[in-house]
Amino acid sequence: MAPSIAESFAVEVVVPAKVNPQVSVNKPKVRRIIEEEGGKSTATYPQYLPVWDHSEKYPPLEPFTHIDHGKDADPSFKDLLPAESQIKKLTPTIGSEVTGVQLSKLTAAGKDQLALLVAQRKVVAFRDQDFADLPIQEALDFGGYFGRHHIHPTSGAPEGYPEIHLVHRNNNAWEYDEYLAAKNSSVSWHSDVTYEQQPPGTTFLYLLDGPEVGGDTIFVNQVEAYNRLSPAIKERLHGLKAVHSGFEQAENSLKRGGVDRRDPVKNEHPIVRTHPVTGEKALFVNGGFTRSIVGLKTEESDALLGFLLAHVGRGIDYQARIRWAPKTVVIWDNRVTAHSAIIDWTTGERRHLARITPQAERPFETPYVPEGDKLSA
Repeated sequence: MAPSIAESFAVEVVVPAKVNPQVSVNKPKVRRIIEEEGGKSTATYPQYLPVWDHSEKYPPLEPFTHIDHGKDADPSFKDLLPAESQIKKLTPTIGSEVTGVQLSKLTAAGKDQLALLVAQRKVVAFRDQDFADLPIQEALDFGGYFGRHHIHPTSGAPEGYPEIHLVHRNNNAWEYDEYLAAKNSSVSWHSDVTYEQQPPGTTFLYLLDGPEVGGDTIFVNQVEAYNRLSPAIKERLHGLKAVHSGFEQAENSLKRGGVDRRDPVKNEHPIVRTHPVTGEKALFVNGGFTRSIVGLKTEESDALLGFLLAHVGRGIDYQARIRWAPKTVVIWDNRVTAHSAIIDWTTGERRHLARITPQAERPFETPYVPEGDKLSA
C-alpha cells in the first residue's frame, strides 16, 4: 500500500510557518499561530491556538496497565442519562446524539456509564457542553479518568498543555485549492495514532470554532465492517497482524518545518481486534497508519489490505456523519471506529477543535468462533 498521510493533512492542516532569517539557529524555535495572526486573533478561544516548540522532546512511551471503566458500568445508564435528557440514534448501528446532560458534572458512576455507552454506540455527540469554557486543566482532568493522556508527536498544542491535540485550519481559498490539487476529495480514513503500542480508546473532541456549514466528521463502525465479511474471510483474518507506522507522519511534519517530539515507532497489531467491554470483534486497519500485513508477500498484503480498506471506506450503511455545532463534544471509541474529517467549505471560517486522547489497552484478539458454533453455544 502506498504510504498515507491522512492524519497529518486531513486531521490537521496548517499554513507553513514563515521563516525569519534574523532568528538564531541556536535558539529553540517556537511557532505560535497567534503571533502569525499579529498578536490578536479572531479565534473564540485564543488560549487554544496551536504552539509548536522545537525544543520539546519526550522519551519513548512505556507500557502501562489500562483500566476500562466501562466493564463495571450500570447498563441502565441512570447516572449518565437522567429523566430530563434525550438520546437519539443517528443510524441503526453507529452514532447517537445526547442533549440534557452536562459531561463536566458527571459522577464517577456517570463516567463509567459514558465509557460503556460510547463502546456500544461507537460515537456519541453531546450538545450544549461547557468543555471549551473550562480551564484547560479541568478538561484534561476529566479526560484522564479514561486512561493515560497521549501526547501527540507532531501536532500543535495549547501553550503549556502538550496533552491537547489541536485541529486547526483557516481554510483560505488558496490553501483549499492547494490541498485538493493532487486529490479528488478530502476523505482520509484513519484511527488515531494506531502506531502506538497502546492506541487510544475513549476519545474526546470538542469544537472551538467552525464554519456555519461544512467541516463535518464521518465515522465508520469497524465492528459492523467485520460482521459483513463472509465466514471464510473472517476465519482467514484471525491470527494475522498488520504493521502500523508513525514514521511517515513524522517525516511529513519535518518536511513542513514542523516538530517531532518523540522518535517514531512501528507496532504490529491484530487485524481483528476484540473489545474488552462488549466482546465485539472489529477490523483494526486504517488507511492512515496501517502499512502491511505480517507474513504476506507484498502483492498479497497490498491486495488483502486494499480490499479491507475499500470495504471500510465504502460502507455507507455502517457510517455516521457528525455535524459540528457550537458547544459540541464528540466522544468515540477509537478501538472500533475509523473517521475522516471533511474539508468542504470555501467560505474562509476557522475550523478549530481540541482533542483529548486517553490511551487504552494493547490490542488483542480472541479465537475465531465458526458461525455454526455460535448458534449452538
